[in-house]
Amino acid sequence: MLRSTLAQQGIPVYSVAWGPDSEKVLYTAGKQLIIKPLQPNAKVLQWKAHEGIILKVDWNSVNDLILSAGEDCKYKVWDSYGRVLYSSQPHEHPMTSVAWAPDGELFAVGSFHTLRLCDKTGWSYALEKPNTGSIFNITWSIDGTQIAGACGNGHVVFAHVVEQRWEWKNFQVTLTKRRTMQVRNVLNDAVDLLEFRDRVIKASLNHGHLVVSTSLQCYVFSTKNWNTPLIFDLKEGTVSLILQAERHFLLVDGGGIYLHSYEGRFISSPKFPGMRTDILNAQTVSLSNDTIAIKDKADEKIIFLFEASTGKPLGDGKLLSHKNEISEIALDQKGLTNDRKIAFIDKNRDLYITSVKRFGKEEQIIKLGTMVHTLAWCDSCNILCGLQDTRFTVWYYPNTIYVDREILPKTLYERDASEYSKNPHIVSFVGNQVTIRRADGSLVHVSISPYPAILHEYVSSSKWEDAVRLCRFVKEQSMWACLAAMAVANRDMITAEIAYAAIGEIDKVRYINAIKDLPSKESKMAHILMFSGNIQEAETVLLQGGLIYQAIQININLYNWERALELAVKYKTHVDTVLAYRQKFLETFGKQETNKRYLQYAEGLQIDWEKIKAKIEMEITKERDRSTSSHSVKNLGLKH
Repeated sequence: MLRSTLAQQGIPVYSVAWGPDSEKVLYTAGKQLIIKPLQPNAKVLQWKAHEGIILKVDWNSVNDLILSAGEDCKYKVWDSYGRVLYSSQPHEHPMTSVAWAPDGELFAVGSFHTLRLCDKTGWSYALEKPNTGSIFNITWSIDGTQIAGACGNGHVVFAHVVEQRWEWKNFQVTLTKRRTMQVRNVLNDAVDLLEFRDRVIKASLNHGHLVVSTSLQCYVFSTKNWNTPLIFDLKEGTVSLILQAERHFLLVDGGGIYLHSYEGRFISSPKFPGMRTDILNAQTVSLSNDTIAIKDKADEKIIFLFEASTGKPLGDGKLLSHKNEISEIALDQKGLTNDRKIAFIDKNRDLYITSVKRFGKEEQIIKLGTMVHTLAWCDSCNILCGLQDTRFTVWYYPNTIYVDREILPKTLYERDASEYSKNPHIVSFVGNQVTIRRADGSLVHVSISPYPAILHEYVSSSKWEDAVRLCRFVKEQSMWACLAAMAVANRDMITAEIAYAAIGEIDKVRYINAIKDLPSKESKMAHILMFSGNIQEAETVLLQGGLIYQAIQININLYNWERALELAVKYKTHVDTVLAYRQKFLETFGKQETNKRYLQYAEGLQIDWEKIKAKIEMEITKERDRSTSSHSVKNLGLKH
């Protein structure tokens, strides 16, 4: 039964492909490509893609990219909006076939006596010249390791993907044959051969371990010992993704997501409604020691967060939701679970950061940068790097945005990135070495300063004196700015004062000195929180400590009049104080009172400044006496 006629035109349709969500169809019309949504009255996207007739198209569901091949002897890569991402040089013969590998990392191109293997960004890995005539159709095996090609001379050609390479620190692993890997240690040129029973499908080398999945089993090697791998059987043989963290690794196959320890022990398997594991990749899944983050494909504004140890939703199960579609996510790798951060890039190419732990309160999602194309966290400390438009940027301490956003620009390292050409991609960030792949496929290694990582190490061990000594030795503004933010985040105001003085932030040094002179620890804590811009938390600390007047006073100082009066009325104290400050404020600017609540409480009330000053003095004395008595009680306890 004919359900519907999608298109009728006067020229042949040589190729057609489903969209990733199965709600759109891509087809050819001469030199044009057309994306037709299945919903009636939806807008059709059409563009001229080639100079000759287009013979073949393919659309990948994992990376959402389109391939086209034509009689103009070129193959091209497009995004789903019709923007060209890669266009090949003209070849000798028309391009007769293209096909994506299932995981969207590679694609194959067929032509007359030609079979080519390419990276998803377009550059070519390998070229074979089989004597087969034109290759008219290519299909991949479900595990992405083999290709079959239908040839013009009536033959079927088979090919296997080999010579894949993985690198980590001083180790280089190469898949030399379908079931053989060669491990080379570049420090001493030692070579080990790893033999497998079945063909290798996926592998990952990171955090001192090589994880290899074959069609039936998973092998876990330690870089310290290549002879005795840990082996366990797989439920399904088609592993499409392996992700590694310091303590464990993640396997993704057609059936689900599985977390295993490096000892081979199964830990958890997170699940969520509408989960499609076949379309997950390294940009949409991220793993750290305690958290798994997965971007939702059904609603691309949402990130699911799971506890690694249980596979259950994190915190109170609240999803992380953004205002725009998200394109890439990355969890930081070090530090405490409560401080875990996730960085992500949205469709506008803006970079954001937010906390992973979410208990009821709405966490701030703060913008870190714009025009960011690719990002990576360091594997040994929480330093973030990204490629921004024409700059390579390193955020030495991204948390600064939560502590003191004014000094964030001083904590950055930037250098020109125009040498990396168009559309470069960060492959890895290990230690102080960043590996970037350029658009032509070549790798560029960038070294960053080792000192910020040492500073992170000192601060995480609370070695503040060593941290100050390091900054004095290095004599770099970025180091002092990082130390200032780290000290405020850890409530070490003595170190913060030294660091702020070193970068010439005199107003902040004065404020820190004023905090030191405050009588009670609640007041000190509240003003440190205010220093970081956490007004709500500062007020909560004071109210919990019974310092009602101080909570009212911080709202008065910030001209938060509504809240100041609300607190005074609620706790039945200092209503006249709030009204007096409000009156003084209005008189300064020559304004009349218009707020109904203030007019209501001011009715028939006489402002007596002497009385109010006496009341304030009494509050300050009371706070000082309280802190002195609690201090003496502590001392008595110590003596006892």
